[in-house]
Amino acid sequence: MLWFMPLNILITYIVGSSLGWIVLKTTKAPYDLWGLVLGCCAAGNLGNMLFIIIPAICKERGSPFGDADACYRQGMVYSALSMAIGAIYMWSYVYNIVRIYSSCTNSEGEKLDNSTENITPMEETTEKLSNSRMRPLLPLNGCSAVKDHLNHFELDCSITARKPQVQLLEKIKQCFQTFATKFNLRKLFAPSTIAAIVGFMVGIIPEFRKLLIGEHAPLRVVEGSASLLGEASIPTVTLIVGANLLRGLKGTRIQLSLIIGVIVIRYIALPLLGVGIVKGAIHFGFVKSDPLYQFVLLLQFALPPAVNIGTMTQLFRAGESEYSVIMLWTYALASFSLTFWTTFFMWLVK
Repeated sequence: MLWFMPLNILITYIVGSSLGWIVLKTTKAPYDLWGLVLGCCAAGNLGNMLFIIIPAICKERGSPFGDADACYRQGMVYSALSMAIGAIYMWSYVYNIVRIYSSCTNSEGEKLDNSTENITPMEETTEKLSNSRMRPLLPLNGCSAVKDHLNHFELDCSITARKPQVQLLEKIKQCFQTFATKFNLRKLFAPSTIAAIVGFMVGIIPEFRKLLIGEHAPLRVVEGSASLLGEASIPTVTLIVGANLLRGLKGTRIQLSLIIGVIVIRYIALPLLGVGIVKGAIHFGFVKSDPLYQFVLLLQFALPPAVNIGTMTQLFRAGESEYSVIMLWTYALASFSLTFWTTFFMWLVK
């Protein structure tokens, strides 16, 4: 019954990055910030925000989601699933967008230097041409004129007939080579993506779950260590964002129009489109009639940008200070935006 949730999160990523591309084309942003802006428009903070909002709403008096305990248990299931699926999309989709644009901008200078080194001066070329000697073509010995011309004609015809086929095979080969270099599987599957896939396997396969999860599990120390490291990662990422913000406030290249574009996409355009997408899915019977489930699907469109994008920009050294400035303004407005959209979505699914 939860099959629509992965599709819904994927739609948020695709629609958000498409709207971000329109903003980049409209504002004519610097090329090295394209990956950052596309990532901020595509990825929402599915993990932390849902784990904060859902328990608070379930414990409220007069909640439209029924019993508080049942709402809390079911809401944690939806939030955990959203966080796991969002982590896979984040570290496969957004990670590679940031990686590709950062690698293009970093290698631009090297390509320019290499191209200038390979240019031959015009004087040297003309000198080589003047020193070259023209010699007459030697006739072929021991060949019949008529027979030789026929053989040459057959050879030329066979070459011209096979030429388009050879060009097609070369183009297909070049396309495969380009695909292999652009989408390297080692780079495509980041460590966080592999970790999320392993987590799904532990949750789905009962043998692994009994071995690792629970107070009486033989390898419960693995779960404890992973939980300890996971809790420490949140303040670590916050410290990185704060350190980059100090540099960003002193001077940054990001335009005000880009910040406004990201805010409009995340807090106005995506939630409105999300209402239409989720309502259409309900109309066609793709989504069950659980109000809490519908509320979580709608809320996935209205969240602020993901904090993990800061880790990616820090990793590739592309737009760290600019990211911190975007985070400052989007999270400053998140309290007002989330309050409004949460109230509206609760009224919509009631």
